[in-house]
Amino acid sequence: MKSLVLRAPAPGERTALLDLWVAAWDATFPDIDFDARRDWLTGHLAKIEASGAKTICAFDDDRPLGFVTIDPATGWLDQIAVHPDFFGTGVATKLLAAAKRISPARVKLDVNADNFRALRFYRREQFIRTGASVNALSGRETVVLEWRGGEMTD
Repeated sequence: MKSLVLRAPAPGERTALLDLWVAAWDATFPDIDFDARRDWLTGHLAKIEASGAKTICAFDDDRPLGFVTIDPATGWLDQIAVHPDFFGTGVATKLLAAAKRISPARVKLDVNADNFRALRFYRREQFIRTGASVNALSGRETVVLEWRGGEMTD
């Protein structure tokens, strides 16, 4: 990475974000066809952004490396995805820090209970478990996590 820039996506960059999202999830759960969920994600992001959610992308030059979508009113972090070529490089940490700036009082999310890499990441970021649920699309068990205010790191 040369220089990481965080900014809102331009309308013409949505396809690249969808590709990134599919790649990230394919690397995490190869048994699920995330390519088939592109239309769902497109509609879902449009709906939550129309209700006030913010999407912030991490770019290296013009290449998207990851993105996060959070509702500033509720602190609900709906999506965070990093291209698998950039797993472990700090991109997710930068995106999460951006989400915490947007919602400084709290960030809440759910994560697949068998996504151990993500669970370790959120634990390092001082999230605590507050509940459990089931993903409506996959049927997988999820863990509800929350971070409440405090020191942020970039």
